[in-house]
Amino acid sequence: MLDFIYYPVSGILWFWHKVFSLVSGAPDSGVVWALSVVFLVFTLRAILFKPFVKQVRTQLVMQKLQPQIKALQKKYAGDNQKLAAEMAKLQKEHNYSPLLGCLPMLIQAPVFIGLYHVLRSFNRTGAATHVPFLSPTEPMSIADNANTANYFFSASDVQSFLDAKLFGAPLSAMISSPAAQLEAFGDVTRLSIVLVAVPLMIFAAVATHFTSRASIARQVDTGTVNPQTAIMNKLALWVFPVGVVAFGAFVPVAILIYFVSNNCWTFAQQHFVYGRIAAEQREADVQIPPGSASTAPLPGAKPTKAKRKS
Repeated sequence: MLDFIYYPVSGILWFWHKVFSLVSGAPDSGVVWALSVVFLVFTLRAILFKPFVKQVRTQLVMQKLQPQIKALQKKYAGDNQKLAAEMAKLQKEHNYSPLLGCLPMLIQAPVFIGLYHVLRSFNRTGAATHVPFLSPTEPMSIADNANTANYFFSASDVQSFLDAKLFGAPLSAMISSPAAQLEAFGDVTRLSIVLVAVPLMIFAAVATHFTSRASIARQVDTGTVNPQTAIMNKLALWVFPVGVVAFGAFVPVAILIYFVSNNCWTFAQQHFVYGRIAAEQREADVQIPPGSASTAPLPGAKPTKAKRKS
């Protein structure tokens, strides 16, 4: 159903695996596969960079307009039709589009569902060929998966991923893997998986917390946080990071690498974008002559250069 997403995601992962395999000369290395996952995330996030910037600009404009919106809501409390008309007029005056605030998230959701699905598919492909990832009760070997392909990856590529280990932990294994699955890896113990997975889970949780904290700090500066937003902020600060740790025990190490990579990119991207927007605002403020009416754009709106008179 979503093959139009799965194949491109798989293709990007395949590309980076080939690149790092050529550089290292070790295509079966866990480090090579881990780097492939990391750069898959970075590539997808780079593709979605512009939509993210538009989303941030739209959100900042909306925050700036909150006092005016509240005034309109109070003024036309009993007239929903008039309120809607005035809201539309206000949004038009400031080039605000609610769709721009939602569209980037709508774009990102299927992309990352595709990324998660492709990584999980390395394990799921084993179901048809009796790899013990989905059938732990049968006495099978990981080598039995050698005749199953996965989107852009050949059967041998899939086997390479299933055999890959990072510091002794298979990328396709998880902390909650049944004992029968661990036996299929040979000398792998649950402790070896825990020693790799738990630091990744903690790092991802900490990155989630600080990314949320940075975003919330900018909301508080505007003084426009409503009760619903306050609840979501608390969830983002504490519940989501805890959820990452709890959920981390039930996903392969490769997915944990995805979580860490994605959170690191988000934190850096957020800092860069908000910093650039703040610099644009300072530049626009400097260009305003003393004593003249302010024509600076709203926070998040791109400053426009005045046309020279001929």
